Amino acid sequence: MTNTTTTLIRELNTLLRLTNTETMIAQTRQSQARDKATQRELADNAKESMERAAQLRDAIRTLGGIPDVLGIALGRVGALAKTQFEQGQLLTDALLGDLQLEHQLRDRAAFVRMLAETAGKRELARLGERLESAHTETIDWIRTRLAEVAVGSPPAIQPTPVQATVGAVRRFAAFPLHQAAVGVNRSVQLVNRLSNRAEETLETGIDRAQQRIENNIDKGKQLAEAAGEILGAGRDAALERTEDVAREEGAGRTAKAARATRRNIGALNADELPIRGYDNLTAEQAKGRIERLEDSTDVRAILAYEQANKARKSVIKAANEQLTEIAEVAKNGGSIRANRRAEIIDLTVEELRDRAGKADIEGRSSMSKDELVAALSK
Repeated sequence: MTNTTTTLIRELNTLLRLTNTETMIAQTRQSQARDKATQRELADNAKESMERAAQLRDAIRTLGGIPDVLGIALGRVGALAKTQFEQGQLLTDALLGDLQLEHQLRDRAAFVRMLAETAGKRELARLGERLESAHTETIDWIRTRLAEVAVGSPPAIQPTPVQATVGAVRRFAAFPLHQAAVGVNRSVQLVNRLSNRAEETLETGIDRAQQRIENNIDKGKQLAEAAGEILGAGRDAALERTEDVAREEGAGRTAKAARATRRNIGALNADELPIRGYDNLTAEQAKGRIERLEDSTDVRAILAYEQANKARKSVIKAANEQLTEIAEVAKNGGSIRANRRAEIIDLTVEELRDRAGKADIEGRSSMSKDELVAALSK
């Protein structure tokens, strides 16, 4: 057995061990999938990983070697240990660990391909090329998941309850002790300042609820609706007042936190949204304006407001698609504007005007092709 063959068998056994680890991780990730589509995708990944493991075993036997059964068992143990260990990590740390494994698999597959090409083993070289391509695709998939986390779009992979708790604990632990003490003192002051406002809000809500109950036959239903309004109005008013008082007191972090909470639950006022006159837009107009947003924070603000107030399915879908596009740009670099220009540059003037109409771009009927492309790329 030549030195090259011995090296190939050793590298293939290493790939086999790592591939078994990859399979178990893909199976574990299925339980963290946000939806059924992602779950099916991860199930397919696990199945394809098992197929690659079978191909590696066959390749090792073809070279006259023996698949490393002990190494395979160790790979599975390693995967189990990884899934247990990462419960003490943030989701991003776990995904970065997956990314590291896929890079190692791809690089070793490339090394096997080069060895096989040098030794004239064409079939094995083709196997190495297929493995290299498969792991490149998986790397791209994981980078997309990380980009989703980075821009704040709904991630396809969600943290386990333990990971979510760890994240909260870490964020709390990272907060400077002095700032925490200052925050507590300011919170006490804010509570005192807000108590009167909260009472007024609740009293107003109760009066409104009583009036509605008196004027409607179905009192039970109206009572439930009014109770929800009381709670919602009290919560939103308290958060808005917290933000105002915090800014007056110079508590910038507290004000930002209150603002972020209001944004995330859709409690911003219409005039605070990043799209002017949003309440007066039709669904098509709203979708066109959302497609122009390049900041994920702005898109999340619109998405939360839409879900809390209008709940138009087409607009919600457009906002989620925009967040996905922003995540793709964050992953690959470049800009949304450049990507969109590349997508539409070959369209006819009529097709461009049709898109401009859907995007509610003024003056589109008299624009040239270049002007339409520029407007649609914004």
